[in-house]
Amino acid sequence: MAKTEITENSDRSALKIDSSQPLSRSLDDMTALFRRIFRNDGTLRIRVIENARDKRVRCGIIYVDGMIDRDLIQNGIIKPIMTYEFAEEDGSNPAELMETIRTRVINISDIIASEKLDELIGAVVGGKTIFFLDGYAGALNINAQGWETRAIEEPSTDKAIRGPREGFNESLLTNLTLIRRRVQNSDLKFVFTDIGTRSKTQTCLCYMESLASPDILKELQGRLARVEIDHLLDTGYLAELIRDEPYSPFEMIGSTERPDSVVSKMMEGRIALLIEGSPFALTLPYVFVENFQASEDYYINYSFATFNRLLRVIGAFMSISIPAVYVALVTYSQEMVPTLLLLSIATARLSVPFPTIVEAFLMLTIFEILREAGARIPNSIGQAVSIVGALVLGQAAVDARIVSAPMVIVVGLTGITTLLNPRLTGPLIIVRILLLLASFFFGIYGYFFGLLGLVIHLMSLRSFGVSYMLGVGSIRPQDIKDTAVRAPWWDMYLRPAVIGARNMKRKQQPNRQVKR
Repeated sequence: MAKTEITENSDRSALKIDSSQPLSRSLDDMTALFRRIFRNDGTLRIRVIENARDKRVRCGIIYVDGMIDRDLIQNGIIKPIMTYEFAEEDGSNPAELMETIRTRVINISDIIASEKLDELIGAVVGGKTIFFLDGYAGALNINAQGWETRAIEEPSTDKAIRGPREGFNESLLTNLTLIRRRVQNSDLKFVFTDIGTRSKTQTCLCYMESLASPDILKELQGRLARVEIDHLLDTGYLAELIRDEPYSPFEMIGSTERPDSVVSKMMEGRIALLIEGSPFALTLPYVFVENFQASEDYYINYSFATFNRLLRVIGAFMSISIPAVYVALVTYSQEMVPTLLLLSIATARLSVPFPTIVEAFLMLTIFEILREAGARIPNSIGQAVSIVGALVLGQAAVDARIVSAPMVIVVGLTGITTLLNPRLTGPLIIVRILLLLASFFFGIYGYFFGLLGLVIHLMSLRSFGVSYMLGVGSIRPQDIKDTAVRAPWWDMYLRPAVIGARNMKRKQQPNRQVKR
């Protein structure tokens, strides 16, 4: 009788498992083995079951408490095994008897036979149930998972006035179901893999086989295969490990909680990446103009959606420019400021002890502290702290002559315009500081040179081989119909260039509204 060998190193308090050895035929040996593997684990459950009429049928199930459906195990495994009337023709040897149990007795659909110890260990920690039969050197891997998950709710980060209200939760299977409900087509593919040497987190690639670029898909799978990390808790880990340009402040991979956004991007030829335990899905390739797009833009009138997008673009430009331009004009180029405005600024700054650059950094830092505090404290008081704190501190700072009133206005406008683009909050803060320093040292010339450096940096970025500035400055009308503007649906009959190059046509020809 073959036995699986296992040795214990007392110095390291670790077990060395020889998974190449065949499994033991003895049920007692296998249960003892799993007790040693999962020693000091109070959630491991081992149950020995015997048939009421046939002593040949002595079985055992192993599972982790809290990760299984108790009713499913009771009614699908335990009760059928104990009450089934086995006959002589059901099997004269353990192998035939195990096949009878798998095909006729157990009332659970997802069952896989396995004879590898490492697969069985992975199944147990993954929430599945292992079934052993005394006398048979193998096991059944039964999917009886069941644990509490958060209900499907509206995403807190991508709220929309119009459109679907469903958002992803922490269950990978639930998230894939939300996608499948919207794309009932065999062209939709799900490819699973495990990442994390210790956590073994299940990840899934989602894409449309006839639309996604094979080169991008192959590159993504290669990068995922090269990821070396012991645990994976969120898609943010992967986004940082597989992205292009790791030192750029701009995101090279998109992120969303909305299944409708994921589906719309896959229909353009992009690939989505989801993991177990995270409500955020990654989408790639990712281009710069996506920072200014919202899912609601596609559910409202295209003219109003275009207006909103232009507001976001202008807001991003103002967010990085207002402090830098103000410091440059007040410090170096007063002749460019209208006389009355310059006199008003000078009067407000008469009793302020700090130079303009110190004022700017002080107020911007206070604003970011209030923003971060508002985001971290409970929602019931977060908004009040942000608004009241800004008003009270700003007014108090002006009355105490620590800062000037114009600087409070400048910082207030900067903060409000930053909130227009939540996806760009981090990059805008970094770019704003760099432009502010350039304006302080070199005046208005430093500001323009900083803008030029920003444009060069953005033009040099790539996301999985696709230009980050795709659609910006293009001369093809179809390339700019879903960028800073949103063309009507009947006029967007081509997919984005490069990303959807495998199948560019959404439909054969434009289908404008028929006039009656």
